Amino acid sequence: MAGEPVLADLHFGREDAERDVTDGLLLRGGFLSTNATRAAVSGRKMLIIGRKGSGKSAICMRLMADGVHTGGKVLITPDDAAGDEIRRFELQGLPGDSAKSLIWRYVFAVNAARHLVTHAADAHGRKAGPVKALRRFLKQNDELPADRPGDRFGDRLAQGARGLQTALSLEAFGFKAGVELAHAPSEGARAARQLDVVEKGVADAFAELDCAAAHEPLLLLVDQLEQVWSVEPESNSMVIGLLLAAKHAAGLYGRAVRCLLFLRADIYDSLSFGEGDKFHGDELRIVWTDHSLRELALARARASTGAAGLSQESLWREIFPESVRGEDTAAFIFSRCLPRPRDAIQFLNLCQETAWLTHGRDRITDSDVLQAGRQFSAWKLKDLAQEYLIAHPFLERLFPLFQNTGYVVSRAALGSRFEEAAETLHRLFPAYAEALTPSGAIDILYSVGFLGVRRGNDVVFAGGGELPAQPHEGEFHVHPCFREALGATSAIDLRRFEPVAAGARIASGNINVGGAGNTGVSREYRLLAELTRSCHSILSQVGRAVGLAQDARDEITQQIDRVLNDVSAVRPRSGGYGDTAGHLLTAAHYFTSLAAQLRASGLDDTTGAGSVAQRIEDEARRLRRLAGGSFGSSGDSGGR
Repeated sequence: MAGEPVLADLHFGREDAERDVTDGLLLRGGFLSTNATRAAVSGRKMLIIGRKGSGKSAICMRLMADGVHTGGKVLITPDDAAGDEIRRFELQGLPGDSAKSLIWRYVFAVNAARHLVTHAADAHGRKAGPVKALRRFLKQNDELPADRPGDRFGDRLAQGARGLQTALSLEAFGFKAGVELAHAPSEGARAARQLDVVEKGVADAFAELDCAAAHEPLLLLVDQLEQVWSVEPESNSMVIGLLLAAKHAAGLYGRAVRCLLFLRADIYDSLSFGEGDKFHGDELRIVWTDHSLRELALARARASTGAAGLSQESLWREIFPESVRGEDTAAFIFSRCLPRPRDAIQFLNLCQETAWLTHGRDRITDSDVLQAGRQFSAWKLKDLAQEYLIAHPFLERLFPLFQNTGYVVSRAALGSRFEEAAETLHRLFPAYAEALTPSGAIDILYSVGFLGVRRGNDVVFAGGGELPAQPHEGEFHVHPCFREALGATSAIDLRRFEPVAAGARIASGNINVGGAGNTGVSREYRLLAELTRSCHSILSQVGRAVGLAQDARDEITQQIDRVLNDVSAVRPRSGGYGDTAGHLLTAAHYFTSLAAQLRASGLDDTTGAGSVAQRIEDEARRLRRLAGGSFGSSGDSGGR
């Protein structure tokens, strides 16, 4: 499996579903059916909600593919002209949300009518009276596809909007709009009455053909709404109007029509309207786990290589390395992605390109994964700022708060860093001054997935329905995806222990053989034993700091272990010692620096960080006394 042809052919697909389809059926061959897909196909859910890159459009494209849904399908993707038309649409006598729901209802009704005009003859072999009326209506209002060259959605929508605001031609339904609506109390009431007539005509045609019982429903799919959305109130009204119209269509057309709306989570979550609670049962949020991303990777690897028998073991043992930095390769890769297909696809492809194109290898190595990871991290940090550029234009300006420091940060430390940048942020983004506070920054950084919050023994990142960061929560972690780009690859910004004394002794080749022949325990041996005791005392304190993040404890332990390892290197195989007192002073100086860095990290004392720092300082003082010649009960107690 790991031979040259497999790696050369291996490709995990395109980042966007549209190109994935046109590039040669990889989306179909490598499509992973998930609960979200099954819920969308079955009709149990109407709102498919997920972050950018989470696979919403992939599900949409899957439903549009031949053979997946045998009923009619209409894909509605507003362009700039259509989005502008809907945002500006208003009716005297109706609030903005209600007015925009009418324009969306019109879009649904017209698309259903156009479908029925061709569907009646093709699927039912006849054109019932209501269908003929629909055809006349479409023709009279220039809504037949042949009547509009190019059939641009924005152009048709503009004409429909003018018709609702003035008068549609409703003679096909036996309705004289100009006469019968002359005394409508408002522009909004007149538009609603006209729309009721059109929708009744569509519903009558579905009922006459008995479509609900005869075949699968017509799917009206709305996708890519984020392309025409902004943070302005009119944009929110556009989305709320869509939700209201979809709910109305579900009730009006029954099982003959099904609406599916694919919405970005940040857009949907920003909405606030009175009927919002009525949509909870229609929501399905796309959530990806490590397991589902592994399944996606395997499905796409099989599709691209043509190796239907490719197994998880072969993919992650023969094509990819078995481990990276001692961690299972798949776990290493997927933990450094935001949990969504687009990120996983990009990282996996980058690993393949690094190995095959850059280094000409026939399999991917751990160094290829690490090299790809550095490039990927830089991409994702930039992409995150772009993803939320409309909602949070200041986001990129918050990243320097985490640059070249530990990836574990306390609320207090972040507050201190933020205060230094606050003046500049408020000057550059005065409209967002209320949100640009330490707590506001934490809330935003958590919501976009940049920061996770420590809860118990776990670090939780947004995306799976978790609670927002709570005011009492004080420890946050930068997501592994962004650490390389920020230079924040250690839990705490701790300087590594450099064994200067041992290095000097080894380089000079000098050893001190004084005291040879003395059968007592030498002072040098006792000094090194005391340094070992200090290290174990600190490690014991770290072990008792159960409130301290595991990553932070591991980082401190790693540095203390370096000191312990150096003690072993200092001890010669036979009899002699170097400058042992100097070695103790070097270790004591390092301990003092380590304690200062730990305190400067801002970790809350309730985590045990303060106790660990105090123990390190105590041991540093004790070692200095010992190096100066003080031995005995008072000199080596260390406060224990």
